[in-house]
Amino acid sequence: MVLKDIEEKISIPKGIEVNVERSIIKVKGPEGENKRELLNPKVKISKKEDFIILEAKKPTKKEKKIVNTFKAHIKNLIKGTEKKFIYKLKICSGHFPINASIDKNKIIIKNFFGEKKPRKAKIFEGVEAKIEGDIITLKGTNKESVGQTASNIEQNTRRTNFDRRIYQDGCWIIDKSGKK
Repeated sequence: MVLKDIEEKISIPKGIEVNVERSIIKVKGPEGENKRELLNPKVKISKKEDFIILEAKKPTKKEKKIVNTFKAHIKNLIKGTEKKFIYKLKICSGHFPINASIDKNKIIIKNFFGEKKPRKAKIFEGVEAKIEGDIITLKGTNKESVGQTASNIEQNTRRTNFDRRIYQDGCWIIDKSGKK
């Protein structure tokens, strides 16, 4: 099934600078810079005046989905440079006191369920991590990096074959609102 030609326009807010080179999109704003490669041979990305234009000639349903996915990615790139994405995780310890610290590009979780070996979670490039008491705060301009770092921390303190209603120890995402 062939649909009619698709042309999606994304407006660029004031104070945001966007460069489109082939399939690479670079966005600069007051909070920082984002860069992403969006590559598909049937979808053309261009910039005209204050708009980013996504075009697909003689698209199928698959290309329509790809255009909408690219549109969401570009909007997230713009949002991140306007206002950083913020995720918060809570350190919950009911059985053993958990100690968390930051070492270079890793978060180290010690004494999880009394384990001798510390657990480590990778902090992605461009993500600022801060620990205040039992709250871990992650900030960054790239939504995927911030979200994946939060997920790494949460998955690192996961215990398989234990009832989560009883053993609630771990680091859990409590907020991903993005408010400062």
